[in-house]
Amino acid sequence: MDSGRLTLLGVPIDSVGRSGGTEFGPAALRELLGPAGLDDAGDTQRRIRGLHRDPDNGWLAYEDNVAVTIEVRERVRELIAADRVPVLLGGCCTLIPGALAGARDALGGIGLAYLDGHFDLFTGQTSPTGEGADMPVAAALGLAPPEMLAAIGPEPPLDPARTALVGARDEEEVQLIAPLPADTGIGRIEDRNSLRHADLDRLGASIGSEVGTGDGRFWIQLDVDILDAKAFPATDYLMDDGLSLAELKAILLPLAGREGVAGVSVTCFNPEKDPDGRCGAALATLLECALIT
Repeated sequence: MDSGRLTLLGVPIDSVGRSGGTEFGPAALRELLGPAGLDDAGDTQRRIRGLHRDPDNGWLAYEDNVAVTIEVRERVRELIAADRVPVLLGGCCTLIPGALAGARDALGGIGLAYLDGHFDLFTGQTSPTGEGADMPVAAALGLAPPEMLAAIGPEPPLDPARTALVGARDEEEVQLIAPLPADTGIGRIEDRNSLRHADLDRLGASIGSEVGTGDGRFWIQLDVDILDAKAFPATDYLMDDGLSLAELKAILLPLAGREGVAGVSVTCFNPEKDPDGRCGAALATLLECALIT
Protein backbone atom coordinates (compact mmCIF):
# COMPACT_ATOMS: atom_id res chain seq x y z
CA MET A 1 0.00 0.00 0.00
CA ASP A 2 1.23 3.48 -0.87
CA SER A 3 1.11 5.18 2.53
CA GLY A 4 1.45 8.56 0.83
CA ARG A 5 -2.13 8.19 -0.44
CA LEU A 6 -3.65 7.37 2.96
CA THR A 7 -6.12 9.93 4.30
CA LEU A 8 -7.78 9.77 7.70
CA LEU A 9 -11.51 10.40 7.95
CA GLY A 10 -13.14 10.32 11.36
CA VAL A 11 -16.69 8.99 11.65
CA PRO A 12 -17.62 9.74 15.28
CA ILE A 13 -20.82 7.74 15.67
CA ASP A 14 -22.25 5.25 18.13
CA SER A 15 -25.37 3.37 17.14
CA VAL A 16 -26.64 3.19 20.74
CA GLY A 17 -28.21 6.56 19.94
CA ARG A 18 -26.57 8.81 22.52
CA SER A 19 -23.33 10.71 22.97
CA GLY A 20 -20.21 8.95 24.20
CA GLY A 21 -18.58 5.58 23.71
CA THR A 22 -17.24 4.93 20.24
CA GLU A 23 -18.02 8.53 19.22
CA PHE A 24 -14.77 9.37 20.98
CA GLY A 25 -12.76 6.78 19.06
CA PRO A 26 -11.76 8.94 16.07
CA ALA A 27 -10.29 11.74 18.17
CA ALA A 28 -8.32 9.31 20.33
CA LEU A 29 -6.95 7.37 17.36
CA ARG A 30 -6.16 10.53 15.43
CA GLU A 31 -4.02 11.77 18.30
CA LEU A 32 -2.20 8.44 18.57
CA LEU A 33 -1.56 8.30 14.82
CA GLY A 34 -0.48 11.93 14.65
CA PRO A 35 3.28 11.22 14.51
CA ALA A 36 2.74 9.20 11.32
CA GLY A 37 1.93 12.44 9.50
CA LEU A 38 -1.00 11.11 7.48
CA ASP A 39 -3.27 13.43 5.54
CA ASP A 40 -6.44 14.17 7.47
CA ALA A 41 -9.86 14.98 6.00
CA GLY A 42 -11.44 15.78 9.36
CA ASP A 43 -14.67 14.25 10.65
CA THR A 44 -18.11 13.57 9.29
CA GLN A 45 -20.80 15.74 10.86
CA ARG A 46 -23.87 13.57 11.37
CA ARG A 47 -24.45 11.77 14.66
CA ILE A 48 -26.88 9.04 15.71
CA ARG A 49 -29.40 10.18 18.30
CA GLY A 50 -32.55 8.51 19.56
CA LEU A 51 -33.52 5.67 21.88
CA HIS A 52 -36.60 4.35 20.11
CA ARG A 53 -36.91 1.66 17.45
CA ASP A 54 -38.85 2.36 14.29
CA PRO A 55 -42.15 0.49 14.65
CA ASP A 56 -42.14 -0.52 11.00
CA ASN A 57 -38.55 -1.65 10.38
CA GLY A 58 -37.08 -2.20 13.86
CA TRP A 59 -34.07 0.12 13.47
CA LEU A 60 -33.00 2.35 16.36
CA ALA A 61 -32.70 6.04 15.37
CA TYR A 62 -33.37 5.00 11.79
CA GLU A 63 -33.38 8.43 10.11
CA ASP A 64 -29.99 9.28 11.58
CA ASN A 65 -28.58 5.96 10.39
CA VAL A 66 -29.70 6.81 6.86
CA ALA A 67 -28.25 10.33 7.08
CA VAL A 68 -24.91 9.02 8.34
CA THR A 69 -24.82 6.51 5.49
CA ILE A 70 -25.43 9.20 2.88
CA GLU A 71 -22.68 11.43 4.29
CA VAL A 72 -20.11 8.64 4.61
CA ARG A 73 -20.86 7.50 1.06
CA GLU A 74 -20.20 10.94 -0.37
CA ARG A 75 -17.03 11.56 1.64
CA VAL A 76 -15.53 8.20 0.69
CA ARG A 77 -16.45 8.68 -2.96
CA GLU A 78 -14.76 12.08 -3.01
CA LEU A 79 -11.57 10.79 -1.42
CA ILE A 80 -11.20 7.79 -3.72
CA ALA A 81 -12.03 9.91 -6.78
CA ALA A 82 -9.14 12.17 -5.72
CA ASP A 83 -6.81 9.12 -5.74
CA ARG A 84 -6.73 8.86 -1.97
CA VAL A 85 -7.06 5.71 0.16
CA PRO A 86 -9.48 6.58 2.97
CA VAL A 87 -8.78 5.26 6.45
CA LEU A 88 -12.03 5.60 8.36
CA LEU A 89 -11.64 5.99 12.10
CA GLY A 90 -14.84 4.88 13.85
CA GLY A 91 -17.09 5.13 15.51
CA CYS A 92 -19.14 1.99 15.21
CA CYS A 93 -19.47 -0.21 12.14
CA THR A 94 -22.74 1.43 11.12
CA LEU A 95 -20.45 3.32 8.73
CA ILE A 96 -19.84 0.25 6.53
CA PRO A 97 -22.74 0.42 4.05
CA GLY A 98 -21.95 4.05 3.23
CA ALA A 99 -18.23 3.36 2.92
CA LEU A 100 -18.79 0.48 0.52
CA ALA A 101 -21.30 2.47 -1.51
CA GLY A 102 -18.84 5.34 -1.85
CA ALA A 103 -16.05 3.00 -2.91
CA ARG A 104 -18.38 1.36 -5.42
CA ASP A 105 -19.37 4.77 -6.82
CA ALA A 106 -15.73 5.66 -7.42
CA LEU A 107 -14.36 2.31 -8.54
CA GLY A 108 -17.14 -0.03 -9.63
CA GLY A 109 -17.15 -3.49 -8.04
CA ILE A 110 -15.62 -3.82 -4.59
CA GLY A 111 -14.64 -6.78 -2.41
CA LEU A 112 -14.71 -6.86 1.38
CA ALA A 113 -12.46 -8.45 3.98
CA TYR A 114 -14.53 -8.17 7.17
CA LEU A 115 -12.56 -8.84 10.36
CA ASP A 116 -15.10 -8.86 13.18
CA GLY A 117 -16.23 -10.88 16.17
CA HIS A 118 -19.74 -10.87 14.69
CA PHE A 119 -21.23 -11.62 11.29
CA ASP A 120 -23.28 -8.38 11.50
CA LEU A 121 -26.06 -9.98 9.47
CA PHE A 122 -28.99 -9.00 11.66
CA THR A 123 -31.93 -7.08 10.22
CA GLY A 124 -34.25 -4.72 12.05
CA GLN A 125 -36.56 -7.64 12.71
CA THR A 126 -33.93 -10.05 14.05
CA SER A 127 -31.61 -7.65 15.92
CA PRO A 128 -32.00 -7.74 19.71
CA THR A 129 -31.16 -4.02 19.93
CA GLY A 130 -32.11 -2.38 16.63
CA GLU A 131 -28.68 -0.75 16.52
CA GLY A 132 -27.24 -0.11 13.08
CA ALA A 133 -24.01 -1.76 14.18
CA ASP A 134 -25.86 -5.09 14.27
CA MET A 135 -26.70 -4.88 10.58
CA PRO A 136 -23.98 -3.42 8.32
CA VAL A 137 -23.19 -6.53 6.28
CA ALA A 138 -26.88 -7.34 5.86
CA ALA A 139 -27.60 -3.79 4.72
CA ALA A 140 -24.69 -3.78 2.27
CA LEU A 141 -26.06 -7.01 0.80
CA GLY A 142 -29.47 -5.40 0.31
CA LEU A 143 -31.27 -6.66 3.43
CA ALA A 144 -32.48 -3.26 4.65
CA PRO A 145 -35.52 -0.94 4.55
CA PRO A 146 -36.21 1.13 1.41
CA GLU A 147 -34.67 4.40 2.59
CA MET A 148 -31.43 2.68 3.54
CA LEU A 149 -31.35 0.86 0.22
CA ALA A 150 -31.80 4.19 -1.55
CA ALA A 151 -28.94 5.65 0.50
CA ILE A 152 -26.56 2.98 -0.83
CA GLY A 153 -28.24 2.30 -4.18
CA PRO A 154 -29.24 1.95 -6.89
CA GLU A 155 -27.93 -1.56 -6.21
CA PRO A 156 -26.45 -3.02 -3.01
CA PRO A 157 -22.72 -2.24 -3.01
CA LEU A 158 -21.49 -5.61 -1.79
CA ASP A 159 -20.91 -8.67 -3.95
CA PRO A 160 -21.35 -11.63 -1.59
CA ALA A 161 -19.01 -13.78 -3.68
CA ARG A 162 -16.21 -11.24 -3.04
CA THR A 163 -16.86 -11.07 0.69
CA ALA A 164 -14.91 -12.78 3.48
CA LEU A 165 -16.21 -12.78 7.06
CA VAL A 166 -13.34 -13.48 9.44
CA GLY A 167 -13.32 -14.09 13.19
CA ALA A 168 -17.00 -14.31 14.16
CA ARG A 169 -17.70 -16.16 17.39
CA ASP A 170 -21.07 -14.93 18.72
CA GLU A 171 -23.16 -18.08 19.08
CA GLU A 172 -26.30 -16.15 20.05
CA GLU A 173 -26.08 -14.20 16.81
CA VAL A 174 -25.71 -17.39 14.79
CA GLN A 175 -28.89 -18.78 16.36
CA LEU A 176 -30.90 -15.59 15.90
CA ILE A 177 -29.98 -15.03 12.25
CA ALA A 178 -30.38 -18.68 11.18
CA PRO A 179 -30.34 -19.83 8.41
CA LEU A 180 -27.95 -17.00 7.54
CA PRO A 181 -25.09 -16.66 6.67
CA ALA A 182 -25.16 -19.86 4.63
CA ASP A 183 -27.98 -18.54 2.44
CA THR A 184 -26.30 -15.24 1.59
CA GLY A 185 -23.83 -16.59 -0.97
CA ILE A 186 -20.89 -15.14 0.96
CA GLY A 187 -17.69 -16.34 -0.66
CA ARG A 188 -15.69 -17.19 2.45
CA ILE A 189 -16.42 -17.58 6.14
CA GLU A 190 -13.61 -18.15 8.62
CA ASP A 191 -15.10 -18.22 12.10
CA ARG A 192 -13.02 -18.32 15.26
CA ASN A 193 -12.85 -22.10 15.35
CA SER A 194 -11.45 -22.32 11.83
CA LEU A 195 -8.66 -19.89 12.75
CA ARG A 196 -7.30 -21.81 15.73
CA HIS A 197 -4.79 -23.95 13.91
CA ALA A 198 -4.56 -22.08 10.61
CA ASP A 199 -1.44 -20.56 9.09
CA LEU A 200 -2.72 -17.04 9.62
CA ASP A 201 -0.23 -15.28 7.35
CA ARG A 202 -1.18 -17.56 4.49
CA LEU A 203 -4.86 -17.23 5.34
CA GLY A 204 -4.67 -13.42 5.21
CA ALA A 205 -2.95 -13.55 1.84
CA SER A 206 -5.50 -15.98 0.41
CA ILE A 207 -8.41 -13.86 1.62
CA GLY A 208 -6.89 -10.84 -0.09
CA SER A 209 -6.58 -12.80 -3.30
CA GLU A 210 -10.20 -13.93 -3.17
CA VAL A 211 -11.88 -10.64 -2.29
CA GLY A 212 -9.60 -8.85 -4.75
CA THR A 213 -10.71 -10.87 -7.76
CA GLY A 214 -12.22 -9.09 -10.75
CA ASP A 215 -10.99 -5.50 -10.79
CA GLY A 216 -8.79 -6.22 -7.78
CA ARG A 217 -10.14 -3.52 -5.48
CA PHE A 218 -11.33 -4.34 -1.97
CA TRP A 219 -12.10 -2.78 1.39
CA ILE A 220 -10.69 -3.89 4.76
CA GLN A 221 -12.96 -3.54 7.79
CA LEU A 222 -11.52 -4.15 11.25
CA ASP A 223 -13.80 -4.23 14.27
CA VAL A 224 -11.70 -4.48 17.42
CA ASP A 225 -14.18 -6.90 18.96
CA ILE A 226 -12.49 -9.59 16.88
CA LEU A 227 -9.94 -9.49 19.70
CA ASP A 228 -10.28 -11.39 22.94
CA ALA A 229 -11.82 -9.39 25.78
CA LYS A 230 -8.66 -9.75 27.85
CA ALA A 231 -6.43 -8.62 25.00
CA PHE A 232 -8.57 -5.58 24.15
CA PRO A 233 -11.20 -4.60 26.73
CA ALA A 234 -11.79 -1.12 25.26
CA THR A 235 -14.87 -2.04 23.25
CA ASP A 236 -18.55 -2.32 24.09
CA TYR A 237 -19.43 -5.90 23.13
CA LEU A 238 -16.84 -7.92 24.98
CA MET A 239 -16.48 -11.60 24.19
CA ASP A 240 -13.99 -14.20 25.32
CA ASP A 241 -12.11 -16.53 22.99
CA GLY A 242 -11.17 -13.87 20.46
CA LEU A 243 -7.91 -13.38 18.62
CA SER A 244 -4.75 -12.17 20.27
CA LEU A 245 -3.11 -9.03 18.91
CA ALA A 246 -0.38 -11.20 17.39
CA GLU A 247 -2.95 -13.37 15.60
CA LEU A 248 -4.78 -10.35 14.25
CA LYS A 249 -1.53 -8.83 13.03
CA ALA A 250 -0.66 -12.06 11.23
CA ILE A 251 -3.94 -11.91 9.27
CA LEU A 252 -4.00 -8.16 8.70
CA LEU A 253 -0.48 -7.52 7.41
CA PRO A 254 -0.69 -9.64 4.25
CA LEU A 255 -4.16 -8.25 3.57
CA ALA A 256 -3.11 -4.63 3.90
CA GLY A 257 0.07 -5.26 1.94
CA ARG A 258 -1.77 -6.24 -1.22
CA GLU A 259 -2.23 -3.98 -4.20
CA GLY A 260 -5.85 -3.04 -4.63
CA VAL A 261 -6.77 -1.92 -1.11
CA ALA A 262 -9.39 0.74 -1.80
CA GLY A 263 -9.96 1.76 1.80
CA VAL A 264 -9.77 0.70 5.43
CA SER A 265 -12.11 1.20 8.37
CA VAL A 266 -11.41 0.63 12.05
CA THR A 267 -14.38 0.51 14.36
CA CYS A 268 -15.74 -0.01 17.88
CA PHE A 269 -12.77 1.30 19.86
CA ASN A 270 -14.21 2.96 22.97
CA PRO A 271 -11.55 5.10 24.67
CA GLU A 272 -13.81 5.56 27.71
CA LYS A 273 -12.96 1.94 28.51
CA ASP A 274 -9.22 2.49 28.06
CA PRO A 275 -8.22 4.45 31.18
CA ASP A 276 -4.53 3.63 30.95
CA GLY A 277 -4.34 4.07 27.17
CA ARG A 278 -3.00 0.56 26.63
CA CYS A 279 -5.59 -0.52 24.08
CA GLY A 280 -5.42 2.64 22.02
CA ALA A 281 -1.64 2.49 21.87
CA ALA A 282 -1.72 -1.16 20.80
CA LEU A 283 -4.30 -0.43 18.10
CA ALA A 284 -2.34 2.53 16.75
CA THR A 285 0.82 0.42 16.62
CA LEU A 286 -1.02 -2.32 14.74
CA LEU A 287 -2.36 0.17 12.20
CA GLU A 288 1.05 1.71 11.69
CA CYS A 289 2.58 -1.72 11.08
CA ALA A 290 -0.16 -2.72 8.65
CA LEU A 291 -0.63 0.50 6.73
CA ILE A 292 2.52 2.58 6.96
CA THR A 293 5.66 0.53 7.57
